[in-house]
Order: sequence, then structure tokens, then C-alpha cells
Amino acid sequence: MAARPASVSPARVAAFDVLLRVFEDGAYADRAFRTAAADLDERDRALAQRLAFGAVQRARTLDHAIETLGRRPPHRLDPPVRAALRLGAYQLGFVDGVARYAAVNESVELVRRAGLERAVAFTNAVLRRVADGIAPLLEALPEGTPTESALKHSYPDWVAETWWRDVGSEEARALMAALNEPGQPVVRLVRGEIDGTPDAEVPGAWHVDRIDEAALAEGRVWPQSAASQLVGLAVGAQEGERTLDLCAAPGGKATMLAGDVTAVDVNEARARELEATARRLGASNVRVVVADGRALPAELSGFDRALVDAPCSGLGVLNRRPDLRWRAQPLPELQLELLLAAAERVRPGGTIVYSVCTINADESEAVVDASGLELDTSVADEWPQFRHARRPEFLQALPHVHGTAGFFVARLRR
Repeated sequence: MAARPASVSPARVAAFDVLLRVFEDGAYADRAFRTAAADLDERDRALAQRLAFGAVQRARTLDHAIETLGRRPPHRLDPPVRAALRLGAYQLGFVDGVARYAAVNESVELVRRAGLERAVAFTNAVLRRVADGIAPLLEALPEGTPTESALKHSYPDWVAETWWRDVGSEEARALMAALNEPGQPVVRLVRGEIDGTPDAEVPGAWHVDRIDEAALAEGRVWPQSAASQLVGLAVGAQEGERTLDLCAAPGGKATMLAGDVTAVDVNEARARELEATARRLGASNVRVVVADGRALPAELSGFDRALVDAPCSGLGVLNRRPDLRWRAQPLPELQLELLLAAAERVRPGGTIVYSVCTINADESEAVVDASGLELDTSVADEWPQFRHARRPEFLQALPHVHGTAGFFVARLRR
């Protein structure tokens, strides 16, 4: 009699699909997850997200464990086998409370369901060796150099090298560990009341157990890290002033600003998203313009203030975007062009806030230095708890220090 096919939990099926989509098709993890988990209940959805995002984040370390213990380089395996091994190894190495048999057997069944019966025995054998050996292997991984730490914590070498250079070895290791852990949900309270805990440092930011979907739909809250809200507050926009937000979508910061706000985005779809955000949050003072921030219409000039929250490598938000570490790229040339373009549209004596959600001197202080613009160091006096350790005229929020996203903030003057 033929054996009955083993069952696979809906959460593992969804996580497996996300791994395939991200690493084989180049899909973004959050978008792939929305599709894969569309029909899951709340409990399965939470497990699927943890497994999928965790395995994507930890892919480098998982591949090392699979190759060392399974004696086969993962890049030489069929994509479904590689995805199943990563999924099983993640559960065995990083998730407490998952039964060994479930992690192994259901991963093996995913390979069978992919039509690779010839690889079933191999997958089973590798995962059994991983189950026996992954805990001591992970424990023994050294982290004395950037390359060693990058392998242990699962980052590209260049990210570890950048942090080693910018914050030192001890801080870099703490930063890598922090950005492998999911952050607690934080919202901006737009109006009304909310169940949660107010942030100790950033007024208006609230830590919550989960996002209240009803409050979000009604525009009473907006998901936004405390550090992102810090950027909006640092702009200091006042009633009666005109402010230019040069890279505004999805609109969290633009809708914080008082006065007359012109919010620019180069992408039409993102600009529509920005308009929807402004409507939802009741920010009738925000006018959306679709344009390249480096080539604005001539009439957009004479602003009192500008915000350039520039595109960047995103190294400060890697725990919120699990696949970003594998595709991130520094963008200092574009950032400098945008900063200078914004400065040209600000009246003499006006201020420009430059921010990036990264921890990388090449994209932060080096860009500001290259601009030649006058520094307004009052921002560091207003927010001393976020003062940059090496450049005290700037702000640098750090996940392992401040418990929020990593953001650099500078205020400049025209």
C-alpha cells in the first residue's frame, strides 16, 4: 500500500512560496508574502511571516550550515530543494518551540509536492544532519572580524565592513544582532486616543502590540517608527510657512508638517499613494506634485523649509524589510543631487533637513559635507539624546541604542 502523503501546514506552504519568489524570481518579500498569505488565518499568517522573513534574513548563515553539515553547496541544488532546506534549517536553528519532526518532515514533503521525488531522500538526510548539528555550529561561529560577523549574523560583507568602519566592532555586532529581530509596532497618533505606550523620547509616537486596523482606516493612526517621526519633527514647519518635501511618498512625514506643504514624488503610483495618505489623515494642507526632485517646475521656489528624505541603502530598516540586505545599494550621488536641488528652491535663510534611513557615513555626513551648505546645529541641541557620536552636529538614531529604526538627520541653512 502506498504511504499517505504527509500534510504540510498552510504557514509552511506560504513561507516556502515566499522563499522561492524572493530568491528565484527577485520578488520583494513583503509583496510575495501578501500574496502567499492572503487566505491564512491570523495565527498561520503570523507563523508564516516569522518563518519566511526569518529564513530570508538568515539565508547566508543557513546556507553555511546546510553546506557544512549536508556537504552540498546550496547554489548547486534545485530551487525547491534549496528553499525547503533553508526553511527547515531556519526552524531548527532559530525558532524555539518547533518540533524537530515537523521542521524536517514538512520540509521534505514540500520537495515531494514540488515534483522532485528523486530529491526527497537527499533532503531528508541533510535536514536530519542539520537537526543534529546546527545548534553547536551556530554557537561556534566566530565574530572577530567583519567577514566573520557577516556570516554569523547573515549580512553581506560590505554591510559589516561599513558598520565596523562607522561605529566600531562592538557597536557593529550589536547593530547586526538588533536588526535581525523584529521591531515592535509603532504608530503616530494623528487624533483621538489609542491603547499603547507613548514613546519616551519622540512625542506623538506610540508603541502598540498590533496595528489597530479600524483606527488606521479612519486615519486616527499611521504606522511610522519613532525615528521617522523624529525626522518630521526636526523639520520644524510652522503655520504660515511653505515647506517642500522632495521625496515624499508614502506620506508619513509630509502629513506631519504644518503650513503649506508641497509633496513631490517622481513615481505616479507612489504619488497616488501619497494623495490617499493625505486624504486618510486629513492633511488638507498637503499638495502632491509628480516630478523628478532634480528637475522641479520653475514655480516651485521660495520655500521656507525643505525636507529631503532621500532614497538610500536602507541599512537602518533591515529588520522591517527582510530581503533588503541582499539588494541594498548606497546612493550618494543621487542623494547629493537631490539635496542641492532642494536647497535651490529654498529662500535665503531657509532651512533644509536631510535624512536617510541608513547607517552609512557615505550616504549621510559625507553627502552633507559635499553639499557645502551651512550647518544648522540647533537640531542636535533640540534632540541631544539622538546626537551623532562622531559628528555631534547631526542626529543618528540607532536600533540597538534607541530601540527604533536607524535614521541620520541633518539640518542645513541656505
